[in-house]
Amino acid sequence: MPEPITTGDTDFLRANKAKLRRDLRRFDAFFLLLCSLVGLDTIGSLAASGHEAFTWLLILAALFFVPYGLIVAELSATFPLEGGQYTWTRMAYGRLVAGVVQVIYWLSNPVWVGGTLCVVAMQTFATFIHPLSGVWTYVAGLLFIWAGVLSTSVSLNVGRWVPAVGAWARMILLGFFFISTIIYGIQRGVQTLDWSDFTPTYTGFIALVPVIVFTFVGFELSSSAAEEMDQPQRAIPLAVLRSGAMSFLMVAAPVAGILLVLPSDQVSSLGGFIDACKAVFSVYGGEVLPDGTIQLSGFGTAVGVISAVGLIVALFTSGVSWALGESRAQATACADGAGPRFFGALSEKRGTPVRINVLSGVLATAVMVAALNISGGDSSKYFSAGLNLAISMTMVAYMLLFPTLPVLRRKFPNVPRPFTVPGGRLGGAAASLVTTAIVIYTLAQLLWPGLGVGWFGTAGSPDDSLPTGFEGQRLAYELTQLVPLVAFGLTGLAFALIGRRQTRRAASSDVDRDRPQAVTA
Repeated sequence: MPEPITTGDTDFLRANKAKLRRDLRRFDAFFLLLCSLVGLDTIGSLAASGHEAFTWLLILAALFFVPYGLIVAELSATFPLEGGQYTWTRMAYGRLVAGVVQVIYWLSNPVWVGGTLCVVAMQTFATFIHPLSGVWTYVAGLLFIWAGVLSTSVSLNVGRWVPAVGAWARMILLGFFFISTIIYGIQRGVQTLDWSDFTPTYTGFIALVPVIVFTFVGFELSSSAAEEMDQPQRAIPLAVLRSGAMSFLMVAAPVAGILLVLPSDQVSSLGGFIDACKAVFSVYGGEVLPDGTIQLSGFGTAVGVISAVGLIVALFTSGVSWALGESRAQATACADGAGPRFFGALSEKRGTPVRINVLSGVLATAVMVAALNISGGDSSKYFSAGLNLAISMTMVAYMLLFPTLPVLRRKFPNVPRPFTVPGGRLGGAAASLVTTAIVIYTLAQLLWPGLGVGWFGTAGSPDDSLPTGFEGQRLAYELTQLVPLVAFGLTGLAFALIGRRQTRRAASSDVDRDRPQAVTA
């Protein structure tokens, strides 16, 4: 006999769920995941690692991307509950653990938006449209951040179009870029490929695993709005499988284009994709200046501006898509007693977590302002610190997410499972074990870059693996990662303890209200 799913929702969470509207359709879930998975801010980082990036891209697709997608497909089909990642983790480990991890997971979005997406969007605008300096840098950042807050706070019937626009912008931009790369190669030639450069090395693995793993995450986001979707048990697994296949192609193709067009010494983590766009678009009008820079002209300038707008839209919708999922999961956690109840309340009119969205915007603004000042205007340093911290925070959540599969299989053995990871119990355990191990290794590399250099016969120093802008500055880099991570963990603990106290008070008030009162004469 199938057993009912007992989630243990609080009364406040059940009241909140009554405000939800089923405005998401099957293709909305697909577009949301495509925007989440295809992050254009990491394409330059992949290409900067050279041809070996392709080898590790294929290896990690098989070892991480595929089992990760299968795990989420089973969990979302079996437990199609609002909050997604938070709810699964809470069912497996309890409110306290799930609440602390959820805060770190949610805070990764303001760090990413304020510390990474902003700088790539600004760099794109400055490269193709108009330079930014002084106060205009802050104005551009504020517009980028708060337009995202607005997009996640309007009703889902309106907000769902943002990922749809972002998905189409990606498909058009990346498709046009790939076609332009072919034209460029025919007219001006491409870089010579040496197949020995594709040989995988441990040093290359160290440099690539954090970026590739981060490029491959986001499958669980649509599950955060599972109870706002028609037939989530069918729609989400299908969206996971379809978006996974397409997103891999959409990442691999532009990386190939960059490596074919630009010499390896001209590819940077921050500007790789932007520089490649500028190079290939010169076939429509432009010239190479004596110092090696490319100046677009005529129709090439127009193509560059249009593509820049498309790239900025793609970056913007990446942040919005992640916020749509992470903010809903955090609001669910707060309403469920794992955080302050104030931030768990949904808008009566829109059915969206406006309060948590505004808080995210405030935090993203603080990250942007702090990072611009701390980095002294060094965009590469700003980019490296912000991206690595965002990845670290996400990895903390995934360390618990992937093991929930065997835990929930054991705790709820008779719940119907419309989709399961192939291989039965052994297949599920293997998928969970491999993905968790990769996540733990990724987090270790982010917190201590170069871990393992000198092992397995490799040469060099661990400090050689420090990210761009932190050469010879191990202590400075470690402070940018460890201090915020500890602070966010303590914030998560404080949220969970506040939520527990408020839930106990509410329960105590209910008991007092229902207790028969003495009648005095």
